[in-house]
Amino acid sequence: MTAKEHNRLAGIFLMAHGGFQAVVMVFMCIFYAIVGSALFIGNAQDGGAFVGLAFIAVVAFIAIISVVFILPQILGGYLLLKEKPNARTWGIIGSILSCLSFPIGTAAGVYGLWFLFGEQGKQFYLGPNAQRSFPTPPQPPAPNSWQ
Repeated sequence: MTAKEHNRLAGIFLMAHGGFQAVVMVFMCIFYAIVGSALFIGNAQDGGAFVGLAFIAVVAFIAIISVVFILPQILGGYLLLKEKPNARTWGIIGSILSCLSFPIGTAAGVYGLWFLFGEQGKQFYLGPNAQRSFPTPPQPPAPNSWQ
């Protein structure tokens, strides 16, 4: 496969995994928000509305955390597909976050990291002269060169 095909495939994997996670989280948040609302309304007269409010607050917190984990995957996949200049950075971030979701996310994340840190990915995004990730360190002075 060429570097362009690997790039396209990594972008599709990241977007598909992030999109699947987003759909699941939306359904879960809607379901639990309904349950929290029912607890709030059902216990309003008994003074137990706190349980419903706490339930809704926990669901909102989980939704925010989910967005933090899902958005870089979708954004990284989109930028990889469009071959934007900062796609490599977002692809790496999205791939690392994707690795946290076993087993499908791990497969998508490892593939993305393998491509982006591999020689094909470096040449695709950094150019043909991207052989080294770090500059060559300076050489120490020769012994007794101070005299």
